[in-house]
Amino acid sequence: MADIELRPDSHGKVRDIYDCGDALLMVASDRISAFDYILPDEIPYKGEILTRISAFWFERFADLMPNHMISMDVADYPAEYHRYASYLAGRSMLVKKAKTIPIECIVRGYLTGSGKKTYDTNGTVCGIKLPDGLVEASKLPEPIFTPSTKAALGDHDENISFERCAQIVGEETATQLHDASLAIYKAAAEYAATRGIIIADTKFEFGFIDDKLTLIDECLTPDSSRFWPAEGYQPGCVQPSYDKQYVRDWLKANWDMIGEPPHLPQDVIEGTSSRYQEAFQIITGHEFEPMKESHVTA
Repeated sequence: MADIELRPDSHGKVRDIYDCGDALLMVASDRISAFDYILPDEIPYKGEILTRISAFWFERFADLMPNHMISMDVADYPAEYHRYASYLAGRSMLVKKAKTIPIECIVRGYLTGSGKKTYDTNGTVCGIKLPDGLVEASKLPEPIFTPSTKAALGDHDENISFERCAQIVGEETATQLHDASLAIYKAAAEYAATRGIIIADTKFEFGFIDDKLTLIDECLTPDSSRFWPAEGYQPGCVQPSYDKQYVRDWLKANWDMIGEPPHLPQDVIEGTSSRYQEAFQIITGHEFEPMKESHVTA
C-alpha cells in the first residue's frame, strides 16, 4: 500500500500523528513546507530521512537526555497498522505520549537567519547582547539559547527572551530547557565536527513524561537545523547547506509569495532530495538505502 487509509488524529505540515492509546504513531510524509506554505510537490525519501536521522540522534544521546522513541519496527506497532508496513517502513516512529511544553527551544552557534537581522538592528539576538563586528555566519563566542513561542499551524513563531520563556512555563522549567538544549547542541556539534559538518543552529522540543524532561518531536534533522559543510566555511557570506534552502532560494527567485505556491521544477525536487540523502550519509556514516517492506503480515 502506498498510503494509510486511517485518518490521522493530528495533521501537520509534514507529519501525521495517530493516537494508539498509550502511545502515538508519528508518520513523516515527503511533503515539504517553505515560508509557512505546504508546497504542491513532494521530495522523495524526505520523510524517511528525517525520521531515521532523529532516531540516530535519539539513540546517540539516550544517556544524555531521555527521549520519547519506543520503536521504528512496524512489527511493534498496533495490529491495524501492519498492513501499511510498506509505507510506514523507515518514515514512522512509535513514541511515548508526553505533556508537551509550548516552547520552541532554539540554540544558535552561528549568526544567520532571523538572528542576523536583529543583530544588525540593535546588536542583540532575542535580547542577548553580542559582540560588535559580527558578520553573516560568524561563530558566536558561545552557543546561545533563544526560545520562541510555538505558533498554531499557519502562524509565525515569535522569538522571545529567556525571561519571557520563564513567564510562560515557569523559572524551573525554563532553566531545564535552557540547560538541556545547550547540552544536546554542544554534544551534537562536537560529533558533527568530526563528520565535517557545522551545526549552525537547531530547534528542539521537549515534554514531560512521568514528570521527567524528555526530548520529543524530531531531533537535529535538516528540517529543524542548519547544517553547513565545514569545508569551504567562510564567515561574511551565506553558507551552502544540507536542507531546504535550495527550495527557498528557487521560490524567492520565481514566486511573488502571492496565492498558492508553484510547482517545483524536477531538478529542484531531485537536488533537494539528494541534499537530504547526503545529510543522512554524512551524519550517520551510512549510505542511504530506503528501508524495505517489513515482513509483518496483517
